[in-house]
Amino acid sequence: MSTLRGLVPILATPFHPDGSLDQPSLDRLVHFQIVSGAEGLAIFGMASENFALDSSERSLILKSVIGTARRLDPKLPIVAGVAPTGYAPALEQGRQAVDAGADLLMVLPPFLVKASGDQLSEFYGRLASELGVPIMVQDAPLTTGVTISEGLIADLAKLPGVEYVKVEAPPTAPKVAKVAQLVRDQMAIFGGQNGQFLLEELSRGAVGTMPACEFTDFLAVVLSAYRDGDAAGANEQFTRLLPLLIYGLQSGIAWAVHKEILARRGIIASPRVRAPAAALDRSSHEGLLRALGPFEKMTSWQVL
Repeated sequence: MSTLRGLVPILATPFHPDGSLDQPSLDRLVHFQIVSGAEGLAIFGMASENFALDSSERSLILKSVIGTARRLDPKLPIVAGVAPTGYAPALEQGRQAVDAGADLLMVLPPFLVKASGDQLSEFYGRLASELGVPIMVQDAPLTTGVTISEGLIADLAKLPGVEYVKVEAPPTAPKVAKVAQLVRDQMAIFGGQNGQFLLEELSRGAVGTMPACEFTDFLAVVLSAYRDGDAAGANEQFTRLLPLLIYGLQSGIAWAVHKEILARRGIIASPRVRAPAAALDRSSHEGLLRALGPFEKMTSWQVL
């Protein structure tokens, strides 16, 4: 088993107001994650606007993120997302990431043509064998329309190199518990869905979480309290943050929510998103500001 555990935020992709890639903001974003207590970094996840990036931009992001992270913490694991329509594009995306220095691949199942269980086993097994890095199965049926049962996840865990699963199939905590019973020490389980059931998932067998990246410092406090056995403290900190985690799960505007918060904190320069992601409408923006009010009064809010 590899050692990916704990808080592994999914990086947003910062853009300039004209929509071009903002590499200085990306560097600041990586720095913020590491000083805030991230135990790994993930790129090209659902919170990254991966759907709006071309191959050359993916190369630039890989080089920038991995280079900055290695300078700050040479041992920090880097996870790269793969969102394929089939084996050939998965292999292409995966090889690009591995060649750039990614330590682990988080791989969605093919989602345009739904694969059978046997086909998924072949898909993940071949990728792990061909690319030589640990594979994380991303169980995200709300996005892909692909259902991966607990039993199939247990079968995938038996494949060499398929070492992780990210459970994003609601209700997540019960599925985490069922998977944990089946895979035991063959596979490490992460939660997703922006960490909205973080404490439940940890209590039922998850080893970490992979949320969006605007609250890494606050979530690190929650995880620290949980690990120290301070259940009440962890719950208090988490409950305060929960409305904002849920706000960042709204279909269509989730990316704008993440980026608005990052920009207000001084971590990225602009909240610009790319279509088909949508900017915040007036009411959504006002609602987010109301939810942010208590946090913006805290001395720890402005980080840069």
